[in-house]
Order: sequence, then structure tokens, then C-alpha cells
Amino acid sequence: MRFSDVTRRIAGEGAAAWDIHYRALARQEQGEDVLLLSVGDPDFDTPQPIVQAAIDSLNNGHTHYTEVRGNQLLRERIAARHNQRSGADVEAEQVVVLAGGQCALFSVAQCVLNPGDEVIVAEPMYVTYEAVFGACGAKVIPVPVRAENGFRLQAEDVAALITPRTRAIAVNSPHNPSGASLPKATWEALAQLCIGNDLWLISDEVYSELLYEGEHISPASLPGMAERTATINSLSKSHAMTGWRVGWVVAPRELADHLTNLALCMLYGLPDFVQHAACVALDAQLPELVAMREAYRQRRDLVCERLADCPGIRALKPDGGMFVMVDIRETGLSAQQFSNQLLDECGVSVLAGEAFGPSAAGHIRLGLVLGEAPLRDACQRIARFAASLCEKNLEAQV
Repeated sequence: MRFSDVTRRIAGEGAAAWDIHYRALARQEQGEDVLLLSVGDPDFDTPQPIVQAAIDSLNNGHTHYTEVRGNQLLRERIAARHNQRSGADVEAEQVVVLAGGQCALFSVAQCVLNPGDEVIVAEPMYVTYEAVFGACGAKVIPVPVRAENGFRLQAEDVAALITPRTRAIAVNSPHNPSGASLPKATWEALAQLCIGNDLWLISDEVYSELLYEGEHISPASLPGMAERTATINSLSKSHAMTGWRVGWVVAPRELADHLTNLALCMLYGLPDFVQHAACVALDAQLPELVAMREAYRQRRDLVCERLADCPGIRALKPDGGMFVMVDIRETGLSAQQFSNQLLDECGVSVLAGEAFGPSAAGHIRLGLVLGEAPLRDACQRIARFAASLCEKNLEAQV
């Protein structure tokens, strides 16, 4: 039987990147002592008031079709939140609610990119980006960001890659996998590139509420950018709601209309009880959110402190997010080799940097998704493993 060309474009290294995580899960299910740091799923429970809102909504019979672009009340809440955090002035009609940030990114790509268009993306990049843009036939043009620059995108590097086929620039800040965030000066320079070359800016801001250093800049708030920016966000990371699949796009009105048409034939609206819970998530004063954010910051500091001065490895302190990149090049192994052996010999699951692109080669991504005690244990295992590799290297040189 034949399959469409899209099946080829959505496969590849991005899909295979999770193999080590699935292998670790299988071992953990068999009762082995495995510490999972390979996926960005918060270990916190969704705050109880949010859960109760969904239960109440179900009990009240809210189990039918909803507005395709999202319920009016939820879109108003999202618009208000966006206005408060970015300083931009948007209305509910510019918001389209979709099934998580991943679905939002896919939908934007389908609505602004044609086959053969080029989209410039900072590399390393989240593992699904290439498939998302490839699904609509667009070509990803990676712009390498170097560990030596803290994995921060440089506007001059983007400018050098713009061609007549360039249609969009996609930026994720804070960045996955590195946690790097962009300063205002860089955003302003990128804005000028977009305006001067008539480009879309796809701004993935799903980690914006997990920023520990600096100030989050939403580029749609910059002069001339509201009409050419699609802002993607969700409740997954900030509210420990990954399984609820609540994401959205804030976009110019015409793009929002196109996104609604796509949602009509693809999604047909989120469940009503989920949207009621999302309204509570955005409305309520939830001390759990502050506690979660502080816990991630403390975990980041713990990892960086525990891995400091360890032979063969160097932790790169992120500005935000829920991951730490660790440079393992001095161990002599590739990141994939290091990750596989770390799981097999020490029972710790991490992702190899190569999964995110060649610029992350020689690095592993470690998720801040365990409590203090198991995270400390994981750091000790990683440090011992790296030290043993360095000792073997020295012995081989004698």
C-alpha cells in the first residue's frame, strides 16, 4: 500500500529522539531503579482548583460541542493575560484555542507556509519543529546557536540566511533545549529583519512564565510586529497541565480567521469542561504556581551546583525553562553514546543533544522533573559516570 509524502516528512531523527526515553520507561515499569530526566513533563499535580472546575463542569453537563476557536470567556481571559504580560493590545477575536502548544505551532505553519517556503529556526531546536514545518512542505533553514554564546540567537546570523524564499522566522524563548532567553535588543533587531523583508515571526513562548533571569519580551508588542507575529503559548508547563492539551495562538485577526477554518476541519473545539478549567487556571490566584516556579529555579541551581567542578562535564546555567544542558565533550563520548551508557550503567535517562541538532552535539539535556532527593541522586550518578570515563581516558593515555 502507498502512503503520502507527508509520512516521510514527519518521520526522521525528531521522531527517533524519544527512543531512549521509551527504553527507560520500559525498564522502570519492570521495577528497575531508573531516574527519568528525558521528558519535559512536570512532576507536579495540576492545582486542585483547576481539577475541581473540570469536575464541576462535567457534573453540570458541559460535554457537548464548543465554539471552534475557543469559548468566548476563555479567549477573553487569554487576551487579558497576553495584554498584561506583553503590553500589547489584543482582543478575544485574535485568540484561537487549540489542543496544546504543539497543535498551535502546527496550525500556524499550515496557515502561513507554502511548499518550498523557507523558515529560519534557531538550531538546536525542539525535536518536532522539523516535522511540523516539513508537514506543509516548507524547508527549515537552521541557524546554529553556539554553546559558547549561551545558545542565544544572533540577529546577524539570521540576516545572513534570508533569501527571496524566506517566509518566516521561528523563535522559542526561553529556548528548549537550552533555556536561553533573548534580550530586548535582539528582539528589536529580529523585528527589523521581519519588517524589512516582509516576514512572519512565529514566537513560541510556552516557557515564558518559567523565566528566572532577565525579563520576558513578547515580540508582538514591538512597533510594527503585531500584524506579522503569531504568538504561541499554553498552560502545559506553567500550570502542570500537559495532559489537558490547552494551547492557543494570539495572531492578527485575518490569521486567526484562517486558524479557525483549520480548527473546524481538524479539531472542532476543545472539550467544554477543559476550557472551564483553563479559565480557572488563568483567573485564580494559585499559590501552587509560585511554588512550582520556585521549585524549578531551585532545581536548576541544585543541578548546576552539584555538577560544578565535576571532571569531564560542565552544566550550562539556563535563564529559564525546565531543562539544563550539560557539556560532556571532555568525556570522549558522543552525547548519544553517553546517554545510552548512562542509562545502561547508572539508570539515568537523559536526551542526547544531537536529537535537537548538530549544534548541541556533545551535550545532554537534563529535565528538572524530579524532586530534590532523586535529582540530587541523578546528579551524583552522572558525576560518577563522567569521572569514570575521564579516568579510563587517562589510563588509556599512559
